[in-house]
Amino acid sequence: MTFHLAEQLHCVSTQILVTDIERAIEFYTKDLGFDLNFRYGDFYAGIGSGPFSIHLKLVCETETCRMSGDNVDMVIGVTDLEACYAAMQNSRAKVVQPLRTMPYGREFYIEDPDGNRLAFYDVTS
Repeated sequence: MTFHLAEQLHCVSTQILVTDIERAIEFYTKDLGFDLNFRYGDFYAGIGSGPFSIHLKLVCETETCRMSGDNVDMVIGVTDLEACYAAMQNSRAKVVQPLRTMPYGREFYIEDPDGNRLAFYDVTS
């Protein structure tokens, strides 16, 4: 069976790195009119309007943090994460963060041929 991402796609969000998470949330909600959809710790938040969303992540300033590999360029929600993960393992994508369970849900990361990092997460959990 061939996996088709478009059939499992639920949402796509750009991740923006910010230097002050509180200031960024305030700007996007008060100045631009987005809603605060969620917060994770003191370094990550999701804002949105209807079907559109942006993820905000506090930028790392230390070399160790920058090299950790947790920064992504796009966040993609899918309805069948296991099938998506299996398909990515059998594609030209480079899996850089294997499937894992985090406090906020299940996810994995890949890199495309140009090094752009995409995070996939399970929208059903």
